[in-house]
Amino acid sequence: MAAETSETATPKRVVVIGAGPGGYAAAFRAADLGLDVTLVDPEPKPGGVCLHRGCIPSKAYLHVAGLLREAENAETLGIRFAKPVVDIERLRAWKDEVVGKLTSGLAALGKARRVRYVQGRATLSDARSLVVDGTTSGRETLRFDFAIVATGSRPAVPEALTLDSERVVTSTGALELPDIPPTLLVVGAGYIGLELGTVYAALGSRVTVVEMTDRILAGVDQDLARPVKAAATKAFEALRLGTKVASIEETATGIAVQLVSASGGAATTSVFDKVLVAVGRKPNSSGLGLETTNVEIDAAGFIIVDAERRTREPSIFAIGDVAGQPLLAHKATHEGTTAAEVIAGRKTAFAPRVVPAVVYTDPEIAWCGLTEEQAEHEGRKVEIGVFPWQASGRALTLARPDGSTKVVVDPGTQRVLGVGITGVGAGELIAEAALAVEMGAVVEDLAATIHPHPTLSETLMEAAEVARGLSVHLKKKR
Repeated sequence: MAAETSETATPKRVVVIGAGPGGYAAAFRAADLGLDVTLVDPEPKPGGVCLHRGCIPSKAYLHVAGLLREAENAETLGIRFAKPVVDIERLRAWKDEVVGKLTSGLAALGKARRVRYVQGRATLSDARSLVVDGTTSGRETLRFDFAIVATGSRPAVPEALTLDSERVVTSTGALELPDIPPTLLVVGAGYIGLELGTVYAALGSRVTVVEMTDRILAGVDQDLARPVKAAATKAFEALRLGTKVASIEETATGIAVQLVSASGGAATTSVFDKVLVAVGRKPNSSGLGLETTNVEIDAAGFIIVDAERRTREPSIFAIGDVAGQPLLAHKATHEGTTAAEVIAGRKTAFAPRVVPAVVYTDPEIAWCGLTEEQAEHEGRKVEIGVFPWQASGRALTLARPDGSTKVVVDPGTQRVLGVGITGVGAGELIAEAALAVEMGAVVEDLAATIHPHPTLSETLMEAAEVARGLSVHLKKKR
């Protein structure tokens, strides 16, 4: 029998800094591949911002907001409920139960894989070692063959909106749901602002949303965003586009906010019980000791990586939000498994054709690949097929015809380049579209695939038929 190699006898030591969806995925895959793995994070259990204070808590609250809206709208269908009563303490406890189940499950999975979990904050000392502060045993030095930085991102708060007050919060504070403020100002009409504005409006707050630009949800085709804008206008006290916050000040009665219109005119001042700052996120790349290595960051603070997720320092990888856009949990997960496999010696790279995105408003918006507006901006010729949900039998039976499905097709090859969906459950529907783009499907593949009837998934098939000029359920264009 051949002698065992030293590499087999002594597994590579891997330290993963950050236990969010990217970090724990990297740690688990590395352990499955036989590596010696340590996972470091400030939280007592893995999950990161997404699970503890982001994706999961917000979606739990959005589900409740949806139930409240359904109860409110049921009368139009001939069903009458008593006015719902919200028990904030029980609602918050239920959210914590959901988070607790998931974090405990991850902890068990890590333990079963023999991943060592260290609670604390890691700081790199050089390209082969780091120090962890905050553990129960105090300070600990860890040496590694490879490190994966997965420290995520945090809410960005412009200096003009910085105020030391419990009344001014970011998404982290808003998801704690300590109370339901009578009035709430949301600064920013991106996905975080609109999602949390939706939650608080459903729970009873009078919500005002302000946005500096003249549109909501930058990067989304505005025809797809239109139903969301209409719903937000109805649900919110006000949706003010082209408006910026000039100043904020705490008073005896709340937060006095001075608003200025981009089109000119005098500033107006209003007082709100709370202000939610939701203008974006920035990477957690500072304070990690990166300056002790050859790791480089760009002007926005993102760590520069290659397709293998390796930094300019060969022993250090970076994944997830800290490694660049898009700042999405599922992107981080796939990057994490890529980094782990590269460290284990496998030939792989992170090179997806698309990374789907979802905004969990009501209605939802989901998209992947090339958008129509992006194609116009690039001067690229495309064919478009749009199927309105007013023609969908399933959407009508749900009393939710306020959606549409769009496909973007290359005129020459007929390949599906992108898909956008607005409507209830759009986030669940986009995966089929992402698969189609990823595998290089042509529009006929979508049109010829038999979809069950009646379903919302049919709208993707119908949109493909529209793109081919063969729609059964819409009038043919002359």
